[in-house]
Amino acid sequence: MVMSVELFSYTQLTKEKKAQLEEYLSKATDGQLLALTAIRTCYSPNKPSEIILKEGERYFGRKATDGSEGTDADRLIRQIYASKHTSTLEGITFNFTIEGVSRALLAQLTRHRVGFTFSVQSQRYVRLGSNDRSGGFEYVIPEKIAEDESAKYSFECGMAYLQDMYDSLRSMGIPAEDARAVLPNATATNLVMTANLRSLLDFYAKRKPGNGAQFEIADLATKLKDAVVAVEPWAEAFFE
Repeated sequence: MVMSVELFSYTQLTKEKKAQLEEYLSKATDGQLLALTAIRTCYSPNKPSEIILKEGERYFGRKATDGSEGTDADRLIRQIYASKHTSTLEGITFNFTIEGVSRALLAQLTRHRVGFTFSVQSQRYVRLGSNDRSGGFEYVIPEKIAEDESAKYSFECGMAYLQDMYDSLRSMGIPAEDARAVLPNATATNLVMTANLRSLLDFYAKRKPGNGAQFEIADLATKLKDAVVAVEPWAEAFFE
């Protein structure tokens, strides 16, 4: 089973805001415009609805005054991030469809509660018998097992045995919600996940490759980062 991560939707300006702030749309992403509005609301005498109109040229119209890359808006966001005033990034949200991950990964993922929401494929209502519409349960082979042919063969034999056990219980009239007790941590599942930028940055810092995380969740962390950076390129610096 191969993991798939897709960005389904993310924070966008309303139609009315796009029309109002049209001159800035070529200079900044929607996420940057929201971030600057949130940040400057905390420190500016201007109202939130006025921030970009009155201060946009100052921040998006000139280079970073700290000598680093980007505009002065990038400089301000870097400054705010360094000061840990990251609540100003919570309004930027992302919705992902995540497919083909193990229940072992799900157990780790759902430990990240603040700023995350999850809608997960149910093992009560989705029957995973060989003769059901699912065709049986799919599973994820851990990296170290997949690399060893003998270990992989033993693992796959074990999965086949557990499928037989699940099928047998179901044939005895045991409901799916009880038969699922024999399904392994390797069982694949699918979910829809929503997370804000602040939470995703924290997740990546803890689960990124090379930081001691298990391969599967480190791979997920990378895919989530890549999906975010594809639509909000300025955020890449904060993941690293």
